[in-house]
Amino acid sequence: MSQIAVARQEWEEGSRRLEATRDDPRRYRQLLERLDLVLDELRKRIGQTYTLGDLVGAYDQSEHWAREVLEARAETPRWPRDLTIVLAAAFDAYQRGAIDYEP
Repeated sequence: MSQIAVARQEWEEGSRRLEATRDDPRRYRQLLERLDLVLDELRKRIGQTYTLGDLVGAYDQSEHWAREVLEARAETPRWPRDLTIVLAAAFDAYQRGAIDYEP
């Protein structure tokens, strides 16, 4: 299995885990807030034109910068436990804009 395929599975699992929190509206809102912060930073780092390979490269380095973003901008202090879910879900959403994206 390719590195891209493995990453895409992780990203899709993050989105599933995010959606599984819908039954807890407060937690779901917090995750969506964090997701928006990470997506905003991802747009700045990757730009408008990118490939899935570019995203995988960015994903490998994302935990560090995502921590910095959430430390500086997240409204709730309990974000660290959600970092994995938020990162994966953000990359899952962003992959759809890759020039080589196929469902």
